[in-house]
Amino acid sequence: MSPRPIPREVWVLVSASFVIALGYGIVAPVLPLYAVEFNVSNTAASAIISSFALMRLLFAPASGWLIQRFGEKRVYLSGLTIVAISTGACAFAQVYWQLLVLRSIAGIGSTMFTVAVMGLLIHMSPPDLRARISSLYAGSFLIGGIAGPTLGSLLAGLGLRAPFLIYALSLFVACIVVGTTLGKVSADQPGVTDSRPTMSLRAALLQPPYRAALASNFANGWSSFGVRVALVPLFMAAMSTDTTAAALALTAFAVGNAAVIIPAGRWSDLHGRRPFIIAGLAITGLSTVFFGFSSELWIALVLAVIAGVGTGLLGPSQQAAVADVIGQKARGGQVLSTFQMSADLGAVLGPLLIGLVADAFGFGPAFAVTGMLLLVAAVWWTFTGDTRERTLTQEIPIVRTNEP
Repeated sequence: MSPRPIPREVWVLVSASFVIALGYGIVAPVLPLYAVEFNVSNTAASAIISSFALMRLLFAPASGWLIQRFGEKRVYLSGLTIVAISTGACAFAQVYWQLLVLRSIAGIGSTMFTVAVMGLLIHMSPPDLRARISSLYAGSFLIGGIAGPTLGSLLAGLGLRAPFLIYALSLFVACIVVGTTLGKVSADQPGVTDSRPTMSLRAALLQPPYRAALASNFANGWSSFGVRVALVPLFMAAMSTDTTAAALALTAFAVGNAAVIIPAGRWSDLHGRRPFIIAGLAITGLSTVFFGFSSELWIALVLAVIAGVGTGLLGPSQQAAVADVIGQKARGGQVLSTFQMSADLGAVLGPLLIGLVADAFGFGPAFAVTGMLLLVAAVWWTFTGDTRERTLTQEIPIVRTNEP
């Protein structure tokens, strides 16, 4: 029997994901270095990352309401536009606080399109393709993430401000792609009521896989979206005189991630979510522990690749486990926004707390603490049941209501 084809709407979102990631990959290696140009400490430079994540965290509940009122597509496009404008304005920041405010505004737009696209993908994904579609979407982002830092290193001669303008342009391109090609989905027109039942957050929290997913997403947000973006460029700059070392490290992570994320989705749909979540957390955690003690550039790059492999195993299964809990025929705005908030909370706390550890004790202990957090999440999942078996015949048996 031939595999079921991926819906056309998914390919539209995948294409947009690549364009977004291409611009993000150009900005990520230079963002902390750009902040340091304003003569601030490592902790203050890390706060640029945390401010972005903090606004994502605070605005996530409002994003769920906006989706309910205006539809996923409109919220997705509005979020991209907000990030594009605020990111482009970063190139013209004159003082540190301006950069901090602009990145905070970008965080609002980011949570809008992130929560919206999760809802779109779950609604478009048949149960037997959930992890594969999740891995396809994430894989497109990672391929863009591989190309982004490489392209950014080639554009290094343009200075630290140019990447923000390039990223803004890529986001406007993504808006055009989605706005002109994605059909009407999920009550996209104002005044049209979405008839799907709503799953309450309380009902989701009764499910052990959802609670475990919150814990692992928090650890992943702390590591991948917080500490890795905030401290890896600073660590690489301190360890190596190679000006492209930071971009190389982030590219190595993305390469390891992209190498396994597509097959990981297929494996998860065939064999279950839990084995790959546990393996991903363990691999990423151990490699992160040793990363901060690297004494040679090549060692750091190898460990970055291994960490990327672990994250690639984790992502599709974790996303699919949450989709299993919600189900294709139900809305889960609050459930999805809370799941997203768990990663954002980690991304807020990670750079700040680990930045303090790095300032006080060095990069080695800072990365070791981050790795241990991932290992704790792996242990949590070992005591949690899988979700795939129940999804093969029916959604997880839970009570759904029409209350928000």
